[in-house]
Amino acid sequence: MESELNIRVRFKTMSKFLGPAFIISVAYIDPGNFATNITAGSTFSYELIWVVVWSNIAAIFLQTMSAKVGIATGCNLPQLCSKFFPKSINYFFWIIAEIGAMATDLAEFFGGALGLYLLFGIPLVYAGILTGIITLFICYTQKYGQRIVEIIIGVLVSIICIAYVIELFLAKPDFGTIAIHTVVPMISGNKDLLIAVGMLGATVMPHVIYLHSELVQYRKNNFYGDEKLNHLKMEKLDIALAMNIAFIVNAAMVIVSAAVFYKNGMQVNTIEEAHKSLQPLLGSLSSAAFGIALLASGLSSSAVGTMAGQVIMRGFVNLSIPVNVRRLITMAPAMIIIFMGFDPMKALVLSQVVLSFILPFPIIQLLYIARRKDLMGVLVNKLATKIVGIMIAALIIVLNVVLIVVTLS
Repeated sequence: MESELNIRVRFKTMSKFLGPAFIISVAYIDPGNFATNITAGSTFSYELIWVVVWSNIAAIFLQTMSAKVGIATGCNLPQLCSKFFPKSINYFFWIIAEIGAMATDLAEFFGGALGLYLLFGIPLVYAGILTGIITLFICYTQKYGQRIVEIIIGVLVSIICIAYVIELFLAKPDFGTIAIHTVVPMISGNKDLLIAVGMLGATVMPHVIYLHSELVQYRKNNFYGDEKLNHLKMEKLDIALAMNIAFIVNAAMVIVSAAVFYKNGMQVNTIEEAHKSLQPLLGSLSSAAFGIALLASGLSSSAVGTMAGQVIMRGFVNLSIPVNVRRLITMAPAMIIIFMGFDPMKALVLSQVVLSFILPFPIIQLLYIARRKDLMGVLVNKLATKIVGIMIAALIIVLNVVLIVVTLS
């Protein structure tokens, strides 16, 4: 009886801290992931599943460090940069971070609009407007507390997960081959490299590194010393649960695409093509599940991208702009591109490559802040954490340089 009571108390305590990482996890299963993962699976079969594995490991590390900075300092990462870097550098950081937030919103808006178009036949332009309205509504619920947003996002993440469990069940993939490519890295050509870097940009998202350090403030409650350590412990659990759910969904996207499209000799170049092809190959349930997952992903991630945009704008340069105007500024480029009629699949993949080039900036900022004992106290980065962070940043920079050289040559 006593042990049962202890379990209930622990569960109640833990549940209070669950939420921020689930908001963040949406960025790891957004429409950009649909684009890069479908392309990867239909073109290279199961070859690039290892990229999802290692990207997820990097994401867990970086999100933990972002949460740690927020918990230790009581400020988000852009606010800290505004305090410790010169104003000119902060304006540069702000511009780079805004480009990242806008590239992210581009992917998310396209996803939400495509989901509405594929499920209900709403023209893409009107679907884009509707996506914007729903995004603003989700962001508006922040007025009633972050917990409301966490519940809305949690429901949408659950819908995406259920949809891809159905997809996996219907696709009947080769799990032996999947196991091999999960642990054995393989790059077989230039296009393979482009898609791998796009997958990295789609999975390790720069804008949510900034956002996570803000979201943990909701539960900080003026903690000190051991209380901060306990808060971080709970947040690590939150991150482990949320990020690994995102990993499973990402891997499922590649697996389903490989098992259905590659197996049937189909290289899928658009999300509409993927949706239409699923019905004759796996039935109407599969195509409906795909459309619902895409819509849930687009709506939830566009809200998260817009939230990140307003944190970035307020933090780096402290622009005194009304919150709804900040949200509209972040959304504007995506709306313009939808109205101009760009190819959604190409825009999605390229937006993810842009994110990969932006990613080193928040990582370097994190490493700089988290190494300072005067700011971090008991949560200051240990030597091993510094080394791993430097290695991740270096790897991403090297991959980006290689991609430029390969593209130019």
